[in-house]
Amino acid sequence: MTAAEVVLTVRQRLLPRRSDYAGLATSYRRDILAGITVGVVALPLALAFGVASGVGAAAGLVTAIVAGVVAAVFGGSNFQVSGPTGAMTVVLLPIVARYGASAVVPVAIIAGVIVLAMGLFGLGRAVSFIPWPVVEGFTIGIAIIIGLQQVPLAIDVPRPEGDNTAVVAWRALQEADWAAAVQPLAIVAIVVAVLVVMPRLNRAVPWSILAIGIATVIVVLAGWHMSRIGPLPKGLPLPSIPVLDTATTSALFSAALAVAALAAIESLLSARVADGMTSSSRYDPDRELVGQGLANIASGAFGGMPATGAIARTAVNVRAGARTRVSAIIHSVVLLAVVLVGGGLVAVIPLAALAGVLMVTAVRMIDRRAALSVLRS
Repeated sequence: MTAAEVVLTVRQRLLPRRSDYAGLATSYRRDILAGITVGVVALPLALAFGVASGVGAAAGLVTAIVAGVVAAVFGGSNFQVSGPTGAMTVVLLPIVARYGASAVVPVAIIAGVIVLAMGLFGLGRAVSFIPWPVVEGFTIGIAIIIGLQQVPLAIDVPRPEGDNTAVVAWRALQEADWAAAVQPLAIVAIVVAVLVVMPRLNRAVPWSILAIGIATVIVVLAGWHMSRIGPLPKGLPLPSIPVLDTATTSALFSAALAVAALAAIESLLSARVADGMTSSSRYDPDRELVGQGLANIASGAFGGMPATGAIARTAVNVRAGARTRVSAIIHSVVLLAVVLVGGGLVAVIPLAALAGVLMVTAVRMIDRRAALSVLRS
């Protein structure tokens, strides 16, 4: 095969094409509504995962916006919605603790290059060899760690030093001022109650947004003093690729390799789940890795964190009636609008409210039937 034929093959298989938007003329209304729905669902998760990763809420929003649109355009699934995820926070938190928050940008870029190479070399189908008990065990472990990560936020104490999540949670409990912790724990309880009870009455309502709104209003009206998200940038930062020397690249490469592996596996699993929910299309695993690689490079360039395909948001996208990848693009536009015009409202959200959202998210990640089936087998 000549070089020209190789380039043509890569272009045909891995780059965006007109067929990605087939049927858009009749489905654009559904795609727009689905994109708005997913954007509303993604907002509290993007904020919460940014905070939980140790890089801040603004980085979570930037990641959801930039990685979301790049992965939608270049990825291999018509339904995939990408952004910060719970599994990625588990991997990033030790990196931040060891190297500092500034290390997240080069890690995202290096990991993006690795994932991009995996797609170009045709490694996308390797995910089909992962046994499902491994996937279930991985998911349960991630859920437990996410829950433990919220302990310092739930009792409103600074995150203690340490890499081990269980140890950090235990130290936070020991250092807590329990008289002062009553207020943030009350906010957590309110958010959890809303998210557990209200969806049984109406699943179409974005209860996570409403729960955070109710908690914020209570804190403001009661005059309670607790940690808030704080000011957000009034727009996206200008893209900038950091200059990586050999020493920095060597020090961060192992961390980037772990991030790349997670980004590839979680994204392909999410795309496979989306395919199982619809019969209208099939995803291209190699192209999906190319899209995720480019998304991580772009996210790092804009000061964001590593991203993956998000199973929960992708499922919401499918259930909301999405037909093309325009819905994922609209989801990023909705979040960008929040950054441009709603930053003041987001700034006053108490971190305890985000902890409540993530605690419920962690519990919902565990498929009890699948876990019991693994134990029985």
